[in-house]
Amino acid sequence: MTIKIYYVYILASKQNGTLYVGVTDNLQRRIYEHKNNSVKGFTQKYNIHNLVYYEETNDINIAIEREKQIKSWSRNKKLVLIEKDNPTWNDLDEKF
Repeated sequence: MTIKIYYVYILASKQNGTLYVGVTDNLQRRIYEHKNNSVKGFTQKYNIHNLVYYEETNDINIAIEREKQIKSWSRNKKLVLIEKDNPTWNDLDEKF
């Protein structure tokens, strides 16, 4: 039996720029879609392509709840979360 992994992620247009929070079961594919503007909408409109934060879980319900939780946070709280693990706002897409 294969364990499914789900990702909650944050994209940014640039350091301290516009943020987007999402959830997916295939982070590599999803980031590719964002970077290539395959996804119509917010990330395309505001040029939000840099993966600056992500976390993993094997429970889709936990991933969805975490996404909702992060989305409800203030901008400042999201910045603290990003900068805790990624203080220089590197594009973490290179890991995939």
